[in-house]
Amino acid sequence: MIALSLVYRAVKKQRQPKRFSVVFPLPVRAPTGGLPLFRKEHMKKSTKLLGWREWIALPEIGIPLIKAKIDTGARTSCLHAFYVEPLRKNRKQYVRFGVHPLQRDRDQAIHCEAEIIDQRQVTDSGGHRELRFVIQTRLQLLHYDDAIEITLTNRDSMRFRMLLGRTAMAKASFCVDPSRSYLGGKP
Repeated sequence: MIALSLVYRAVKKQRQPKRFSVVFPLPVRAPTGGLPLFRKEHMKKSTKLLGWREWIALPEIGIPLIKAKIDTGARTSCLHAFYVEPLRKNRKQYVRFGVHPLQRDRDQAIHCEAEIIDQRQVTDSGGHRELRFVIQTRLQLLHYDDAIEITLTNRDSMRFRMLLGRTAMAKASFCVDPSRSYLGGKP
């Protein structure tokens, strides 16, 4: 036992310090407590801080509020659609779809229509590939109000009706604090 501890100490002293680069800003507590601040050298001036879940609005398709998971693991944003019907309107491809905006509430439904901008193969977190319709609509979150791309799929079995992916976060210069929720407020 003594020999093992001596060897462990000898190996421990010879270890080189690990080198790594910081990809995301490191949180630093404000002197007065409260919100974590981020070091200025890692942040853009226009960066906005989000929690890991937020209430957002998609006004162009008639969704005043929907709870979204801010998912840095997802490239594209995704919206729950319990039915999806492609249709042709004014010589353009559109999609009509239904959304249950609240978790565990299948009675309340919003029926939406949007122009299809693409169809893409998307791999979900379970490794399953699915061909999804892609629409473009306005996202309102904090003081951000701009168009983002969203794929449509059935998320009835999932906890969140929407995922906000990396592409939308990068476009809006959002930064995520995974220890916080609803930094944009609750309804």
